[in-house]
Amino acid sequence: MKFYPTILMTVLSFSAYANPMFADNTQNNIGIYIAQSTGHGDLGHLIFPWDWKINPMTIIIAQYSQPINVFRLPGRINIGLMQNFAYNTDKGKSFGAIGISWDVSLINWNGWYFGIGIGPYLRDSGDNYVESRLVFGERFFIGKNISKNIHAELFTQHFSNGDFTEVNRGFNFLGLAINYSF
Repeated sequence: MKFYPTILMTVLSFSAYANPMFADNTQNNIGIYIAQSTGHGDLGHLIFPWDWKINPMTIIIAQYSQPINVFRLPGRINIGLMQNFAYNTDKGKSFGAIGISWDVSLINWNGWYFGIGIGPYLRDSGDNYVESRLVFGERFFIGKNISKNIHAELFTQHFSNGDFTEVNRGFNFLGLAINYSF
């Protein structure tokens, strides 16, 4: 059927005209991301809530972003400072991290947007889930423009090292974010 590619290109082309993650005529964005662990495991555990096992870990990420275009889709490049708080040391370990990531908005409709992101993070220590200090974060998010400059996002994020080390169970989070464009 020939109309499916046309519909897909039409939906994606709406995203190319404005960056829903930024207010008009702004080039900067700061955000606070707070998330609770939904357990260890591979990337598939992000998608299936029935596989989630709440672990005693919480992350807070302070993120600075600027707008970019990725294959004509609106996006953002981010630098983030992350702190993980582990409440039970036999399940995980608290650590700090710094990372750079790229997010792309795939669908932008009526103040709502949906996107994905990826990027490397360097942690100050390994833990029981991922032995290495270098991890990669994959993010899926749904956002809503609350006002001209404020955007809220529901996100899920997975961290692992791509099996660079023997211990790589990965860890997953579900959380909320508030972003301010200026």
